Amino acid sequence: MTGLLGGTFNPPHNGHVALARAATEQFGFDEFVVLVSVQPGHKEVQLDADTRLRLVHAAFPEYDVELDPHERTVDMLRGGRWRDPLFLIGADEFCDFLTWKDPEGVLEHARLAVATRPGYPRERLDSVLERLKQPERVLFFEIEPLPISSREIRDRVTRGEPIEGLVPSAVGELIEVLGLYRG
Repeated sequence: MTGLLGGTFNPPHNGHVALARAATEQFGFDEFVVLVSVQPGHKEVQLDADTRLRLVHAAFPEYDVELDPHERTVDMLRGGRWRDPLFLIGADEFCDFLTWKDPEGVLEHARLAVATRPGYPRERLDSVLERLKQPERVLFFEIEPLPISSREIRDRVTRGEPIEGLVPSAVGELIEVLGLYRG
């Protein structure tokens, strides 16, 4: 089984790392791949893919890291070569899953592992689950919440505030050395 974590990682932070580690412990993956979206179809990204790839390598030295040239998850999964892929997303992302391009196609090519946090309203998740043709392809697991966002980190760097404890130290060093997010 292959764990897949995709995103823009602008920048990768300790929440991403905690999600990967918790899922690896929960599911015991044979391999784990972090996919850096070159040009995501749902958001603007100011850093080029190669710079974000360097940041992700720094954040996830123990995992495989690859560029994902597809704008949408379903297209990435259709072109994938992974054995029994399990695609990780957070509970908030799952609540928007029905707005994704071809959510049923996503579930044909991979199972979803949805990370929830203690106290997350289960009815929000169930309202999405009940509208899927293959709800059994969705697995839930709980993680401790780490309220960190990439936007918050970028804003802190722009203001000259510290980001220690929010990103892996190697990521913080790269942000500093490369002069990223300075505005």
